[in-house]
Amino acid sequence: MDPHSCAQDVPRCDLCENTLVHSYCDFCHVNLCKPCIGDHISDGYDKHKIVSFQERRSTLIYPKCKTHQHRICEFQCKDCNNIFVCSSCITSEQHKGHNFIDVTEIYKTMKDDIKKDTKELENHISPTYEEIALDLQTQLAKLDGGYEKLTTTISKQGEQWHSEIDIIINKMKTEINEIKVKHRDILKKHLSEIKQTQSLIKQTIQAIRKIEKSTEVSSTIEYSSKLRVFSKLPTKVQVSLPTFIPKPINHEKLYSLLGQITPLSTATEESVLVQNQPNTSVKELLDEPKLVATIPTGYENLRSVTCLNEGSIWTSGKTNDIKCFNIKGSHLQTINMKTKSEEWPNDIAVDSDGNLLYCDWTDRTVKIVKNGQTEVLIGLPEWIPTNLCVTSTGDLLVTMYGNDETQSKVVRYSGSTEKQTIQFDDEGKPLYSWNTTIKYITDNRNNDICVADLQAGAVVVVNQDGKLRWRYTGHPSVSKNKPLRPFGITTDSQSRILTAHSENHCIHILDQNGQFLRYIDNCDLKYPTGLCVDNNDNLFVCEFYNGNVKKIKYLK
Repeated sequence: MDPHSCAQDVPRCDLCENTLVHSYCDFCHVNLCKPCIGDHISDGYDKHKIVSFQERRSTLIYPKCKTHQHRICEFQCKDCNNIFVCSSCITSEQHKGHNFIDVTEIYKTMKDDIKKDTKELENHISPTYEEIALDLQTQLAKLDGGYEKLTTTISKQGEQWHSEIDIIINKMKTEINEIKVKHRDILKKHLSEIKQTQSLIKQTIQAIRKIEKSTEVSSTIEYSSKLRVFSKLPTKVQVSLPTFIPKPINHEKLYSLLGQITPLSTATEESVLVQNQPNTSVKELLDEPKLVATIPTGYENLRSVTCLNEGSIWTSGKTNDIKCFNIKGSHLQTINMKTKSEEWPNDIAVDSDGNLLYCDWTDRTVKIVKNGQTEVLIGLPEWIPTNLCVTSTGDLLVTMYGNDETQSKVVRYSGSTEKQTIQFDDEGKPLYSWNTTIKYITDNRNNDICVADLQAGAVVVVNQDGKLRWRYTGHPSVSKNKPLRPFGITTDSQSRILTAHSENHCIHILDQNGQFLRYIDNCDLKYPTGLCVDNNDNLFVCEFYNGNVKKIKYLK
């Protein structure tokens, strides 16, 4: 260890390295003993400033003037973008009539700001990041235990089944492990981002500490605060475990009825910075979508389709019956609506238990069919329900318009309990057209709520809090010359949004931010209306007049 830098040794002269320090050159930053002062200033340089050792580093070091080489700049010219100027510059013709600022005052102000930034970073921002990182580490620590409990639950359910379903049990355990890997990747990714930011904060603190100690005017005045950047805190990530939902044993459909594993549900607690939920896998669009199957339904005016599972779909049109088909086109089941005037359902959906739901506009209700029995789930005496969807969290979203036909809104329900109403933007203007025209609705993987507003000619997307994110009114195209009038709407596993443009015989595909990606306009589509996507991202499209449902593969 260098004895001159040892904390237990008294300061020594930097020239002779032996004698105790007496003075300090505040310009050269050199420790000096009495005998060495003369030697130090004997070089003829007139900028030396000798002060007592106790008063060291008290003299400001001003920048040199670029115009007058032997002068220092003690001012800034306000009229020349705050450039540094010396006393000679001030009296020159170039700066005649200009306003000047004493850099000493600016220096003191910036020093105060630097101290405040340091305090804020050390006392508030950095501890908050530490708390978020600790929370992610805790989630990771508890991850194995939670998934072990989930695996145990599946094993207990499997013990009640015959040995012939063991292969299905193993398949579902593999699925759990795959979700676990995605779960861990999400947490690790967010933790990595937090740690990177923490590292930047530490580097920033070190840098401004250095500026605090420095007497350099230029570096101090040119200091740019990073406080606002780091004040935008990251979202707190809470990724919930999937759940296993057991079902009664049915040997003909072992895998589908054993139960299901819900996908990861990532809840984010947003502070300042809104962050999109990351994709855990990427499926790219096919260069050319492919028609997989055509299912005739017998409807003359086919309006809606919804997936019951990978093997069957429910359909409805302008009749009072709702039909279920398998993917081969075989008719499996028909449910007749019990309406006052034998009218048709506005829309249909299937909940997580496989129960059918539909909008009955004739008596202003949403009905549910359970175990073959139809009952009223929601009654709306002042409103008429038009369309509905079941969200990934099990909530029900319903679009509706008032009896006076002058307003419309979206309402979220948990069972039959109203949880949220979405009707106006931040300026108090209606989000949706007031016309009675149908408004198909779906929710996205990023929790956005997407409505195809036919009358407005727009796809209207709000976040889970009901705040408007964006509107999509179509994409310029020579071949698609009719303005957008979106009908059916659905989303896929990549948070892409698909909406039917019936009059142009195509499907628009958008990303989660409303950017147009491409059309699906091959597959001989004729007046597409209702849409849905199954768990494997297969697209089902209603054709209004011919009553066909077309199954289309559009992802790789």
